[in-house]
This record gives sequence, structure tokens and C-alpha cells, in this order.
Amino acid sequence: MNFNYIFHTRNKGNTILAKLLENDIKTKEVLNWEGLNLFDFQASSCCQKTRIVLNLKGIPWKKHSINLIKAENYSKWYLGINPRGLVPTLVHNGTVLIESNNIITYLDEKFPEPSLIPKKYREGILQQLKLEDDLHMDLRTLTMRFVLPDFLTKKPSVALERSEKYNGTVGGIVDTKSKINTEFWRLHAKCGITPEQVKEAVHKFQKTFKSLDESLKMNHFIMGDKLTLADIGWFIYAHRLIAIGYPIKQLHPHVYKWYEKLVLKSEFSKEIKDPIPLYIMRNLYNFFLKIRGKRLSDIAQI
Repeated sequence: MNFNYIFHTRNKGNTILAKLLENDIKTKEVLNWEGLNLFDFQASSCCQKTRIVLNLKGIPWKKHSINLIKAENYSKWYLGINPRGLVPTLVHNGTVLIESNNIITYLDEKFPEPSLIPKKYREGILQQLKLEDDLHMDLRTLTMRFVLPDFLTKKPSVALERSEKYNGTVGGIVDTKSKINTEFWRLHAKCGITPEQVKEAVHKFQKTFKSLDESLKMNHFIMGDKLTLADIGWFIYAHRLIAIGYPIKQLHPHVYKWYEKLVLKSEFSKEIKDPIPLYIMRNLYNFFLKIRGKRLSDIAQI
């Protein structure tokens, strides 16, 4: 059984190493699991991205639901396989992987057909995934402000305390990213998402999507003529931004045209459908924001 997985990527010539070891895993039972097992939350952007990759590759897998609204990701059992308390987590024949971009890169290496990281585009794809990941907290900021009301998104103090007291390791090293996450949720519970945070996040997305729009002006896909992991990552971000009221169609028309083409593919479309309760709640909350003059367009003035 393979208890170790080393994920290598390159960013401007530097090797980045992310490594899960057997000793990092406290929930030992998963080490005996066979096949592909995905710990998943339907509405999570990172989970949606992972499921699209699985769909495109036609890989059979088993779903294990983790309810983020109920803070199940902070249970002792789940922290035992993901000390950061994030989804998704992939267990593949006893190998445990965290972080969605690590997972989808691993899947492309283990299941190379169809290839979503063509060799000639590899460097550019990994750079795009790094850029996308750098904006993850900004996407979370906008999501928490405009998708659901605070009473559904705030994390219980007991769950955050459990995360803070859990001395998890990644690659044999005490993990620090979990602290960044808990600090975000504690600040969110105390102050909510401020207009300044909204404006800063929107500014970053405007700059990034302007660049993507230029790339897509002459190309069918972000890297050129072939669908890659870069398209999957940015598709999920585009979908979430549209859902919260960011005017992609008006500001970035080539991105919007690209998005419309991808959303017609069943491998994409079926993974971005909200569960009915979430769909109803999101639309009711959007109506509330509209009548209060607190939508994204009102605050960011776009």
C-alpha cells in the first residue's frame, strides 16, 4: 500500500513540495480503503472543480458528503485526514490527498486520458492554477458576503476551537494553513465581510479576468486550442462570480462566451447545480440584498 504521496510542481523555477505521510493521518481506517473516495460538499467550488475532472476522465469514485454548514469538516474524525478542515479530500488506495489543485493534478497523472495537462502547456497551466489558488480567499470573501446570510455561514466557536487545538501535520510538519482559515472565520463571525474587503477582492478579479479576457479573445481555451485544468479552475471561479452578481458578461465578454460554451457540457453543468434548499435560500438572500441596496454592484460600484 502506498502511504506516501509527493506532489511536485514548479513556480518560476522553484520546486514546491506538498507531502502527506502515514504519520500525518490520525484517522487510520482510511489507509485500508480501496479505490477513489472523495470527501465532498456539493456547493464547494473546490469540490466542483474536482468532480468535473473526475467526470471528464470517466473515473468511478465513491462520494463521502461533508456538510460545511453543519461544520462537519471540523469533526475530530475528519481533521484526522485533513488537518486544515477543508474539502475536498481524496483517498486513493490508502493515499490521502488534500488541496483541490494537488488532487486534480494527481488525478491527471494517475489517469492520463484524456490529458488535462498537455506537456507543452504544463508550465503555463501550473502558473494559472497558482494564480487561481492565490485568489481563493478573495472568492471566499465574496461568497460569504453575497451567497448566504451570516447565520448560515458563521462557524460555531466550538468547531473553531477544535481546529485550533488540533496539532495536525502535513508532510511531517506542523500545519500553519489551518490557522489562517480559523482566523478568517473568527474575523467573519466578529465583523462580517466589510465593504473594503469586497472592493479589494473585486479589484483583484477585475485585473485577473481582464487578462483572461485578452487570452480568450483569440483562443478557444485559456491555454490555446485544448481544454486543460486551467479552464476547469477558472470556470468554477467564473460561475461563482456570476452567481454573486459580478458582471462578467459586460466587463469580460470573451470570458463569458468561453463560460457559456463550457456550461453546455454535461460534465460541467451537472456539478454546479445548487441543491434545492441552497438554491431557494440564495435567491431569497439575493432579493433581500437587492431591496436593501447591498448587492455586489451597489458596494463595489461596478
